Amino acid sequence: MKEHARAATRALVLHPEIVGGPGTRDSALALEEAVSLAQALPDLEVVGAEVVRLRKPDAGRLFGKGKREELKALINGTEAELVLVDGPLSPVQQRNLERDWDVKILDRTGLILEIFSDRAATREGVLQVEMAALSYQRTRLVRAWTHLERQRGGLGFVGGPGETQIEADRRAIDEQLVRLRRQLDKVVRTRGLHRAARAKVPYPIVALVGYTNAGKSTLFNRLTGADVVAKDMLFATLDPTMRRVALPHGGPEVILSDTVGFISDLPTELVAAFRATLEEVLEADLICHVRDISHPETEAQARDVALILDGLGVRADTPRIEVWNKIDRLEAQARDAALTQAARAEHVQAVSAVTGQGVAALVAAMAEALAEARHLSDLHLRFDEGRRRAWLYDKELVEAERQTEDGFDLTVRWSARQEARFREI
Repeated sequence: MKEHARAATRALVLHPEIVGGPGTRDSALALEEAVSLAQALPDLEVVGAEVVRLRKPDAGRLFGKGKREELKALINGTEAELVLVDGPLSPVQQRNLERDWDVKILDRTGLILEIFSDRAATREGVLQVEMAALSYQRTRLVRAWTHLERQRGGLGFVGGPGETQIEADRRAIDEQLVRLRRQLDKVVRTRGLHRAARAKVPYPIVALVGYTNAGKSTLFNRLTGADVVAKDMLFATLDPTMRRVALPHGGPEVILSDTVGFISDLPTELVAAFRATLEEVLEADLICHVRDISHPETEAQARDVALILDGLGVRADTPRIEVWNKIDRLEAQARDAALTQAARAEHVQAVSAVTGQGVAALVAAMAEALAEARHLSDLHLRFDEGRRRAWLYDKELVEAERQTEDGFDLTVRWSARQEARFREI
């Protein structure tokens, strides 16, 4: 008997806007991003989306009684099976709304976790998502949200036929977290060895970072010819992709890294879970911040990226280039203005990763920044500083050496990051 494809789950997206509350984001654009998040899952069909204005959040249900009744009518009218609330919900609020509306409820964190689960490709990415999901799951009563789990083996927020044996479930989660941490430690150690091997190679590391959907993967493909997933979809890339490439247009040989896209209000569970993935940025000799210059909130997105980079501990002296991508999407007048502004600004390049416009100039700017990033220094090391001398040779930074009466005179070529690390030895 032929098996029919399972119909997509009908989802309603709600963006709560607290009247007079904190935050400067445009609510319509925030709703649009929330819809894009929902559309990033292939088994969801968005059947409605609405900004819900609230004077004061209800502690037990987020929405007041009148608004809940109004939204229940909307849920029934759209025949929605799942409601996505674009914001944080407490476990109590989530449980109460599910009972009131008789549908499954998922908040922003839960949705992003589902997307990360769907996208993670490497072993480390999968483990990080599972750990983040379990940490989130543990704070909540166990419910049956299994429609996605049945379709693609996803997280299934949260598996099980009901709210029974909660303590046993929590104990099982804790045991699973311990097991996953051990596995992740092994994977991270392996990546550490790979990083150490790369550090011995004299190729600088260039990291592409930016808000999700800014076009990093498309630019990565343009620069490397690699077949990285590049879709007009939030979180299309969730694991760093590393390629050793000679940049086109006569550019230098580098290791290019395409990283997970950032997003505003990224759940804290995921910031911690993906810190190891984003460690590639900490190792970078040059950071290229790719911006979708055609997006109405490009400035706000840039601020979000800067905050996350600071939170990761990226050194302030790491060279950076701002890449204003998607200029092909701007109207002629706006495009000319952006090109003029970029030309006048320092460390800004306007490009179109799709058409290739401006990419040659970007590569030239990258080469110039990398040349500036590595400088020559003369050092004198005593004979008893063998460990520091060995470190310099291990990193292949020594250009010349002469033995003296009390030690060694060395000429080294290094980046500011490498020099700072050497001073700490």
